[in-house]
Amino acid sequence: MNGSEIPSARTLTLYRNGSVYSAGDPFATAMLVDGDTVAWVGSEQAATSIQDSKMDVVDLQGALVAPGFVDSHVHTTELGMSLTTLDLSGCTSLADLLDKVSDYAAGTTGLILGSNWDESRWPERRAPTAAELDAASGNRAVYLSRSDVHCAAVSGTLAADLRLQEYDGWDNGFVVRAAHDAARTVARDADPDQRAVFQVAALKHAASRGVVAVAEMAAPHIAPPEDLRRLLGLDGPLGDEPLPQVLPYWGQLVENEAEVTGLVDFFEGRLLGLAGDLNIDGSFGARTAALREGYTDRPETTGTMYLTAEQVGRHLELMTRAGLQGGFHVIGDAGMDTALAGLRIAADAVGEAAVRAAHHRLEHAELTDDAAIAELLRFGVSVSLQPGFDAAWGHPGGLYEQRLGDRRENMNRMASLLSAGVPVALGSDTPVLPLDPWSGVRAAVSHSNPKERVSARAAFIGHTRAGWRAAGESNFMRGQLAAGAPASFALWEVQELMVQTPDANVSAWSTDPRAGTPLLPALDNGDQPRCLQTVHNGRELYRASDLM
Repeated sequence: MNGSEIPSARTLTLYRNGSVYSAGDPFATAMLVDGDTVAWVGSEQAATSIQDSKMDVVDLQGALVAPGFVDSHVHTTELGMSLTTLDLSGCTSLADLLDKVSDYAAGTTGLILGSNWDESRWPERRAPTAAELDAASGNRAVYLSRSDVHCAAVSGTLAADLRLQEYDGWDNGFVVRAAHDAARTVARDADPDQRAVFQVAALKHAASRGVVAVAEMAAPHIAPPEDLRRLLGLDGPLGDEPLPQVLPYWGQLVENEAEVTGLVDFFEGRLLGLAGDLNIDGSFGARTAALREGYTDRPETTGTMYLTAEQVGRHLELMTRAGLQGGFHVIGDAGMDTALAGLRIAADAVGEAAVRAAHHRLEHAELTDDAAIAELLRFGVSVSLQPGFDAAWGHPGGLYEQRLGDRRENMNRMASLLSAGVPVALGSDTPVLPLDPWSGVRAAVSHSNPKERVSARAAFIGHTRAGWRAAGESNFMRGQLAAGAPASFALWEVQELMVQTPDANVSAWSTDPRAGTPLLPALDNGDQPRCLQTVHNGRELYRASDLM
C-alpha cells in the first residue's frame, strides 16, 4: 500500500502470561510472532506446548497485548513544535496566560511561539489583545496558536512587522482567515532540518503512546509541500530508528487533470489522496465553522465558507477518476451541506457507484443531522472523528454551548454514524488535542450526549482497524491480532480489564466472561494504561525503560 512502510524483521517471539486482545479468541493469554506476522494466538497451556529454544520469550506479567493504534488525523510537524515551545493548555485565565508569556520571555530571545490556549475555559472569555501581549513579552514578536489552530493571538510587534492590520480577519491581536494565514506562515518558518527534528520528535512521541500509524493531514496553508516530502523520506531519511508509519494526505484543491498529475508526481506516487485539511469551513473556536443559523454568542455571523459546492464536486470528480481519495475538513452544518452538494455533483459526473468505490473521507463532521448521515452512507464516505473534542468542549457551559446553545447536543454523533453504517475512524487532530488514544476511547464511551455514547470495543476498533480502512488499506487483517495478521501491536500495563456496555441503564463495566468479548482496560477508574512496547510490522518502535 502507499505510505511509509517499515521493512519487516525476522525472528520468533512468544508473548505469554498476559491478555491478548483478539476477536478470534477473547480469552487468549499468549501470542507468537514470526518476523512481521502474528503466527498464533491462544492459551497459556498451548503456549507451554509450543515454546522451544528458538523463541525469544516475553513474560507479559499480566500486561495487555492489543493492536497498535492509528491516529486518523495528525499534524506531525506542528505536534513536534508544540512539544518544544510554550504550552498554554493549562492556563486557567487570561492573566495566567499573560504571566506564562512574561515568564517565558524572560528566559528566551527571538520570536515567542505558544499553543493550545482556550479562552472558553477562562472567566474573561476573551483572547489577549495585541497590546497585552506586547506588555507581557517586552514588545517581542509573539504568535500564540489557539487550541483549534484555526486562529491565534499575536502581539502588536508581530502585527506591525507583517502589517496584519491590512488583512481580512484582524481583530485587535486576534487573527483568523487571511490574517491568521499570514501570521502562521512566519511563525512556522523553520528550516527543513529543524522541521525534520520536529517530525522525528512527534513520531517518537506517537510510538510511546502505542501508535503504529498516523494519518498526516498536510496542506499548503499549514506547511510547504517539501515538509511532507521530508516526512515521507523522499528528501533523505527521516531518522535512523523505526518510526510509526505515515499515511499521507495533501489538502490542496485541484481543478483539472494536469494539477492532479503534477501533485501525484511531486510526491512520487505516495499520496493516499488530496484530502484532509482542505477546508470547506473553519472552526467553532474561531467562529468560522459555517452554520445554517448564527452563532449563539454572535448571532450576526454564520461563519466562513471557503469553498463552493462546485469546487468540491469537481475536486471529488477528479479524485474519483484518478483512483485517489478526496476529502475535506468540514465542521458546521452549512459546511456539511456544501460537502454533500459536492458529492452529488461528482456523482452526476462519474456515477454514484464510482464515487462510492473511491471511499472518500471527511474530517471532523461535527454538526451532522440524520439526513446528512444518510447521504454519507449513500456515497460511501468515511468520517474521521475526534471524540476528544466532545470531552474538551461538549460539557454544559463549554465552548460548544457558548457558540451553539442547544445545538451542542447534535455534535460529534459517533453512535448515530456507526448505527447507520457510516465508517468512523478516530483521531486526535494533534496538536489541537494531545495524542492520547486511550483518552479518545474514553471520550467516545462517555460522550456528553448519552445517545451518542458507544462501547469501548467500538471506540477501540475506530482507533485501530477503522483507521486502516479509512486510509484504503487492502489487507483486511491489519488492525487485529490473529494468525496471519501483520505484527503491529502495543503492550500495556493495566490495572483492570473489563467489557464495557454503552447502556447507561446498566452497570458501565462488566467482567462477565459469558460476554465473549475481548477485554479492554477499565477507563472509568482514573488509571491510565501505560505503554510498555510498540511494534509495527515486527519492528520495535518503542520500549519502556523498565520492560525486560
